[in-house]
Amino acid sequence: MAIVQFENVSKIYKSGDHVLKALDRVSFTLDEGKFVVILGPSGAGKSTLLNLLGGLDSPSEGTIRVSGADISGLTDNELADYRASKVGFVFQFYNLIPTLTVYENVKLVSEISKDAFDAKEMIGRVGLLDHLNNFPSELSGGEQQRISIARALCKNPKILLCDEPTGALDSETGVMVLKLLLEMTKSYGKTIVIVTHNQNIAKMADVVIRVKNGKIRSIEEQEKPLSADEVEW
Repeated sequence: MAIVQFENVSKIYKSGDHVLKALDRVSFTLDEGKFVVILGPSGAGKSTLLNLLGGLDSPSEGTIRVSGADISGLTDNELADYRASKVGFVFQFYNLIPTLTVYENVKLVSEISKDAFDAKEMIGRVGLLDHLNNFPSELSGGEQQRISIARALCKNPKILLCDEPTGALDSETGVMVLKLLLEMTKSYGKTIVIVTHNQNIAKMADVVIRVKNGKIRSIEEQEKPLSADEVEW
């Protein structure tokens, strides 16, 4: 079943006389419960695509549907509601609140999501129950990223969006995080979309979307994606 549909979506940024077409008539469909990688070089339009899907920005042209609902023309308040209820975000640099404990960082999302999972359960899923009362500064980079994933999943989102989630991690910790994301796809049936320039991560995906110069260059469905352990890092 399709959960995401982009139909001739363009995003144009203007600054004075300068016009930048970050996305140019992009169309694709994603099915529910898939592990999706958007691959491309810097400036290809990957993050713009992720921002539009996440409701952080609106398209200049075209239509974006999520679970059949058109989010293209939503107001700022409506987009905020959409982000709160439908989307989880995992960023490269964690974005944890330094003055809150691990438990408080994850529990926070229950205030904005009506269907949130139990915070302790999600922290347990990422293997960090013994760090409930630690602050982010007391955690390693990999532990902070695992907590950011727990926080994103605690919202119980339909879609989990990840912008270079392993970019700031060493290869061993990065593999651990990717295993966790794959497990969440299988355990909870979430649609996970990762933006990256890392070709190895693409080998693990159900669907690989290659972007260059604001256009979709190819969409590849992989019948037998590799596990994180099978990829040579």
